[in-house]
Amino acid sequence: MGEHAILCVDDEFIILLALKEELRSEFGERFRYETARDAERALAAMERLTEEGVSIILVISDWLMPGMKGDEFLQIAHDKFPDTRAIMITGQADDAAVRRVLDEAKAVSVLRKPWNREELKRLIESCCVD
Repeated sequence: MGEHAILCVDDEFIILLALKEELRSEFGERFRYETARDAERALAAMERLTEEGVSIILVISDWLMPGMKGDEFLQIAHDKFPDTRAIMITGQADDAAVRRVLDEAKAVSVLRKPWNREELKRLIESCCVD
């Protein structure tokens, strides 16, 4: 089996750090953990990882980011990488953005910040059954 990655996308460095450490403490070396500070970097990382033969099994993205918002990013990511699952974590997304990310980007869930650690763990486990 090849390498599997989870990509975390948020413009706030402290959120990325906390999320990555939480994932590593829950799942250890089961996954490769990648981060990006905006949607453009995230899409570039997804291209690079795919070229390296890494399977991106999950993207966890914020909604409110400079440049491209999370719902638009997750729609583009879904179109380019339809097998990659997605979770949006947000403190500010409006109802329309939540509907778009669930309906059009086929996100697994939308969690509100601060997220519940157990709920996130359960969602990741449901996405990442190997």
